[in-house]
Amino acid sequence: MEVVDISLWRLALGLGFVVAIGVTSLIHHLHLVKDLAIGAVRTVVQLFALGYVLKYVFALDSVWLVLGVFGVMTTFAAQIVRGRLAERQISLFWPLAISMLLSYSLTSILVTGVVVGVSPWWTPQYFIPLAGMVIGASMNAIAVALERLLGDLRKQRAEVELKLCLGADSKEASRSIVRDAMRAGMIPSINSMMAAGVVFIPGLMTGQILAGMDPLVAIRYQIVVMLMLVGSTGLGTLMVIVLARRRCFGPGQQLLLRPQRKR
Repeated sequence: MEVVDISLWRLALGLGFVVAIGVTSLIHHLHLVKDLAIGAVRTVVQLFALGYVLKYVFALDSVWLVLGVFGVMTTFAAQIVRGRLAERQISLFWPLAISMLLSYSLTSILVTGVVVGVSPWWTPQYFIPLAGMVIGASMNAIAVALERLLGDLRKQRAEVELKLCLGADSKEASRSIVRDAMRAGMIPSINSMMAAGVVFIPGLMTGQILAGMDPLVAIRYQIVVMLMLVGSTGLGTLMVIVLARRRCFGPGQQLLLRPQRKR
């Protein structure tokens, strides 16, 4: 199947959707025009820049350059998640960066080198797109789980401190809260698995079919990706929650989180 190229002027027609929503925002006073404009510009600029970078990376075919791109992606993901959290009492960047780097590296290397069977495992055409999907899906789950953890620790502060006074350590006192935070982070990935192929056609499979790949081959790749995303989400969420919980308790097992002041 011949791939249909999208010309720049046809690409510009796609902005009509954003313009239509902008007009709707003006009519109904939704105050979204500025965000829509910034989002559209950033989408175009960032994706075109990514395209040129990937062409350069694919041409050089260097393991160090691939790992460098992966490191940059992971660092920005940790910063984005940290920026989404309103937490200012506990430093969370390094727990985020370390857990993300370890979980994303393990998942991406296993998928490209073992499951897909690419040789070498760092082949940029496979490793960077798969790693990008891992990072994009997992960072949202991690943000949700962290917000749940920190929020519940504050809401249930009296209960947690009571358990600590009765002799429980920080792990025992926060066990149910950690469990709920893990569930909150994992549910979206599990729901995606439930709906894939019935409610929606996942992005990777859609792109491969549009590029002319046999749908049965595209399905195999999509199954691998769905399972990979669940694994990376679970592993990354678990590591982040465990490291973040340690930051929430002091050396004497006291809860460090204080109720946030209402603005």
